[in-house]
Amino acid sequence: MARVQELFVTQIYREELQRGQTSALIQELDEAAREISTQDRAGQAWAKANDYPGYTSYASLNDLPDRHSAFGDLVGVLDRHANAFAKVLEFDLDGKRLTLDSLWINVLKPGGHHTAHIHPHSVISGTLYLAVPKDASAIKYEDPRLPMFMAAPPRKASAKEKNKTFVAVAPTTGTLLLWESWLRHEVPINHAKAERVSVSFNYRLD
Repeated sequence: MARVQELFVTQIYREELQRGQTSALIQELDEAAREISTQDRAGQAWAKANDYPGYTSYASLNDLPDRHSAFGDLVGVLDRHANAFAKVLEFDLDGKRLTLDSLWINVLKPGGHHTAHIHPHSVISGTLYLAVPKDASAIKYEDPRLPMFMAAPPRKASAKEKNKTFVAVAPTTGTLLLWESWLRHEVPINHAKAERVSVSFNYRLD
């Protein structure tokens, strides 16, 4: 009988932090993120100038763990999961270590979206979802081989997830997602009637 061998798997790491000891942290982070978003004038100005549909601290703040203790606590949580994911990926770090390189807040308004992109110069990237209202956007991942598909026909609508060209992963409040930074992803239109709040981050190799 013919055998099919699966190669070059793209892996997404998922954990639910809205339970156990980290559940209180999610609420504290949500409150802190919303508070910071109302005070960060530079971030608000950057979002307006760059047509970001809501608020992001991406270009304005690089000291969230110093601004609020909840973000300091979050760093320890993220470090544990990033290292766990690195083991799943079987990285040979050769004596180096993964270091949190950047951490930023995203407040996506109803009707907002974020176009497809990657995170250059990073190894692992991810997002922790602090508030996910009903009908909020999922995150949509793209098959990294897409530019080389050439004459390949489209996939069936009923195709298994591992064979799809695009896969949408729907988070809930407290969902933590990690992926390799070269993986192209986007945020489709937020159809919720409320803001979706998240924290995104990158890890580099030191």
